[in-house]
Amino acid sequence: MIGYIGRRLLAVVPIVLLATLVTFALIHISPVDPAEAYLTAAHIYPTEEVLAQKRHEFGLDQPLIVQYVHTLGRLVQLDFGTSYLTNQPVWEEIVSRFPATAELALSSILLSIVVSVPLGIAAAVYRNGWIDMLSRIIAYLGASIPQFWLGYLLIFFFAVKLDWLPVEGRGDWTNLVLPTITLSLVLIALYTRLLRASMLDQMQATYVQYGRMRGLHERTIMLRHVLKMALMPLISSIGMNVGRLLTGTIIVEQVFSWPGLGRYFVEAIFNRDIPVIQCYVLLAACLFIICNLLVDLIQLWMDPRISLKGQTEQ
Repeated sequence: MIGYIGRRLLAVVPIVLLATLVTFALIHISPVDPAEAYLTAAHIYPTEEVLAQKRHEFGLDQPLIVQYVHTLGRLVQLDFGTSYLTNQPVWEEIVSRFPATAELALSSILLSIVVSVPLGIAAAVYRNGWIDMLSRIIAYLGASIPQFWLGYLLIFFFAVKLDWLPVEGRGDWTNLVLPTITLSLVLIALYTRLLRASMLDQMQATYVQYGRMRGLHERTIMLRHVLKMALMPLISSIGMNVGRLLTGTIIVEQVFSWPGLGRYFVEAIFNRDIPVIQCYVLLAACLFIICNLLVDLIQLWMDPRISLKGQTEQ
């Protein structure tokens, strides 16, 4: 097990290198000059002299290979540089915004699991019943309603008309309700249908028929055997979504003025803030790798037949 974890962690190195290389290339392919974007954001007229000074200050006047090597050198030392826009250390700004993103991500995942797991089980057990029809309606709504439109709709009814909840910002638990619901609807739709389909597939398996022949109670078969195996693809999906949500939910954070990583990253892109963009991409790559590793370990614990090589032992 330790060797497996070590191999997976070693795989982080080439992935991170590839992520930094692609990010570096895309930044420098863009026709927008970071020095000019910085001066524009600072309301400074970009004369040639001032542009040359800023390019030298940012190291943009050096050859690309030199810039990339310097970037890798700083990353190895966990030095993510200083933001062009705020002149503050990038890592400190990332750390200050990550709790808000993590709070929104975890609350959305928790709500989606609490709703989708019982609904998915009921939809599979009572197939074609009214609960199954309700799960289909929720799935259609979750898949078809854009998140920004749902967010503005919730703001209009619960914040403007009824004045029950705050419109924007981060404060107490009331500020978390509307963005959590906005993010959770699509996840509830996805997880419910995924769990329903997985349970229906497991219910046709041979071990279910064998359990019934042995006289096992139907509830025991469903909860201890069918549900355990049906949760495997759901856990994989949750792991991917946790990684995505922890890197920031750009649309929802923008709609509700949530001070998370998503808004910070968008501002960095608009202002060509290269240190922030590079740090964000590196953080996103690491978070996805860690989430995938945790998902694999959980699945291995739930089903020991899965070998460490990713194959199912017969």
